[in-house]
Amino acid sequence: MSSLPKTVTRISKYRINFIYFILILASIALVWRVLDLQVINNDFLLGQGNARVLRTLEVTAHRGMITDRNGYPLAISTPVVSIWVNPKKFEINTDKLYRLAKLLKLNSQYIKNKIKKRAKKEFVYIKRRISPDLAQQILSMNIKGLHAQREYQRFYPEGEIFGHVLGFTDVDDNGQEGIELAYNDWLTGESGSKRVVKDRLGRIIAIEEQIKAPQSGNDLKLSLDRRVQYLAYKALQEAVAKHKAKSGSIVVLDIETGEVIAMANQPSFNPNRAQDRKSNLYRNRAATDLFEPGSTMKPFSIATALDSGRYSPSTKIDTGDGWFMIKGKTIRDTHAHGVIDVATVLQKSSNVGTSKIALSLPKPLLWDTYYSFGFGRDTGSGFPGESSGRLVRPRRVSKIEQATLSFGYGMSVTNLQLTNAYSVIARLGKKMPVTFLSQQDADNNISDTDTAEEAEYGNVMLSPRSLVQVAKMMESVVKKGGTAPQAAIKAYTVAGKTGTVKKASRHGGYTKKKYSAVFAGFAPASKPKIAIAVMIDEPSNGVYYGGLVAAPVFSKVMSGALRLFNIDPDNISQPDVIKQIEEHLRRQG
Repeated sequence: MSSLPKTVTRISKYRINFIYFILILASIALVWRVLDLQVINNDFLLGQGNARVLRTLEVTAHRGMITDRNGYPLAISTPVVSIWVNPKKFEINTDKLYRLAKLLKLNSQYIKNKIKKRAKKEFVYIKRRISPDLAQQILSMNIKGLHAQREYQRFYPEGEIFGHVLGFTDVDDNGQEGIELAYNDWLTGESGSKRVVKDRLGRIIAIEEQIKAPQSGNDLKLSLDRRVQYLAYKALQEAVAKHKAKSGSIVVLDIETGEVIAMANQPSFNPNRAQDRKSNLYRNRAATDLFEPGSTMKPFSIATALDSGRYSPSTKIDTGDGWFMIKGKTIRDTHAHGVIDVATVLQKSSNVGTSKIALSLPKPLLWDTYYSFGFGRDTGSGFPGESSGRLVRPRRVSKIEQATLSFGYGMSVTNLQLTNAYSVIARLGKKMPVTFLSQQDADNNISDTDTAEEAEYGNVMLSPRSLVQVAKMMESVVKKGGTAPQAAIKAYTVAGKTGTVKKASRHGGYTKKKYSAVFAGFAPASKPKIAIAVMIDEPSNGVYYGGLVAAPVFSKVMSGALRLFNIDPDNISQPDVIKQIEEHLRRQG
């Protein structure tokens, strides 16, 4: 019996030693685990931990501002927020879902379906470009898996007035049309990045470091003048409405620099409204749409004749009873003018007289002259989608083609081309590319060659003497007895030409009731500064002549532009101007 207690005691010692052994092993395992976590695998585990709380986020860059020639902002970027979710982590109850949908003005089922369709993704936009205040309300709901991303949205302070020229950007702030597209690389900034700490709900609780600072886009100063643009837009809008026209366009150019001062179209669109962005509204008709220029080409035809040495302004032309036949085709004037000189041919816009002059010239000469003035190719402006027009010289030039070309049929131009060609007449044959960039200072480090495919300098094939003569004739068009006295401007001389163009029919030939009313010119005629061309398409209110429909728009816009640019009058000898001066002096003294 005495051996039993000893046996029990021995067993107890074994158990205690075994427990001690287990405890020692556990202690060693714990120490090893601590060493493993803190020393051996520290980098790996730290990386795993950071992967769950640290995120590298893109920092959106600010797009450059677009201004007019005087520094007035035309396109600016404002901060907005986009809401997105991670479908794998997104958790929300019904009440919060309804509240979220209400704040975002969306259907709750739409949100559910959108997330369900992309359940395997980690990033799904719910709504783009909301206000920062609204985004803060949504984030305060503490919805797991829901996040906010800061972005920028383009805003155009002048709305539809500059819509066609500026264009617009897409939801990612990339240029899609107009200047925004042409100079997208210059305006677009370079995104940066930063590392942040997020909590389990995905909210940023700390910013660890800025990896790369965002680089803002470059600002762009345009040659456009906000004041003149407003005048041009309103005058065109009123004319299109008054004459119940299909559309219209106007271009205002600085003759000395080739700068576009204003460019407007009707109908217009507001680039701030996505629903307005329809192709039939947002295309820039002044640079993309083609039309036959009609009688606005007569100054180029007459100048070609003068330059040939066969004609002078006083050379007599027999226009007969206002019509003549060419191989079964009839060329007509609106009135019979009989025997008139070359200057009167232009003043009265005689198709018969111009045709007879053109038919006496070498066959390819008109085509070559037109081409040298820039017709049949773009202006070098770099504007996206600008058309080159249509000027094709046939292998065999028929008489009827030569005759109709002399008064602007059988070819097509853009309003921008036509305005530029008139500015070349005003510069006495000197050519230069059209530009939308301000040439006033060195604020723009970008050049037109970055966007323009062709930049042409030099002179046209006609002599300055011939262009001086035709410009003097063009002054008579705007005076009493000419086709466009409504284009006249008090205290200034104006040189210009009307065009009343029958529109081509889809079935061949020309329509009987559809016209384009055109007027192009420059002022002051003695020292030209500004060129303007106006085109009103399909006026349908009973009046369709260029001198009655387009010329008044020219006068209104040119008058305002000359005064805004402080250009001195060159015709203060006019009786009505003298009367105004005398009246002013009488009031003063």
